[in-house]
Amino acid sequence: MTFLGATLAVLAKDLRIELATREIVTTAAFFAALVAVLASVAFTTGPETTTRVAPGALWLAIAFSSVLALGRTWQREREESALVGLLVSPVPRAAIWCGKAAGVLAFVLVVEVVVVPVVALFFHVDLPAVLGPLALVMVFGTVGVAATGTLFGAMTVRTRARELLLATVLFPLISPALVSSVAATREIFYASASGQAVDFSEVRDWLVLLGIFDAVAIAGGLAMFGALVDD
Repeated sequence: MTFLGATLAVLAKDLRIELATREIVTTAAFFAALVAVLASVAFTTGPETTTRVAPGALWLAIAFSSVLALGRTWQREREESALVGLLVSPVPRAAIWCGKAAGVLAFVLVVEVVVVPVVALFFHVDLPAVLGPLALVMVFGTVGVAATGTLFGAMTVRTRARELLLATVLFPLISPALVSSVAATREIFYASASGQAVDFSEVRDWLVLLGIFDAVAIAGGLAMFGALVDD
């Protein structure tokens, strides 16, 4: 099987399981929406809420829901020695990582489709006006989170306190992506609140940082995944 074929096979497996159970997307989306609603109620500061609170509320909801999705997608591989079956299959180790990372990316993007309108509603964001640049930031930020989380999710899958260890290890590692995403989202929301068109030059530097982080995370996953699972 080719590298691409093996990647698509692993991705298709995860998507079929999720379509049958809907447990990851449903749980993570509900949790993310709840975080956004609680933040909107707790931090009501008038018109400044949109630029000061909304970006952090949005990305905190995404970060925590990503940990839920990562924990569950690797827990499935732990059940009935499914991970062993993947490892003994005649496919490259890196293709397994690519398929799992693509599945996590798909799950988190679906969660974002739910939580972004919730944040826009409760924080009074003109979503149609910022949809293009915001979608670009969301994709760049989510790729880094999914790539890094999939790699270290494999590292913690065999431990007892998986979720706690994953969160402890993952959050410091993805902090550059989260900080850059929050900063870029803040600039986008600020332009919207000021009634101005979003200037891509204001978020270009943050997007460059996110692109670098994504490239490093993907390269690290491709290079290190085999050694982690073999150990």
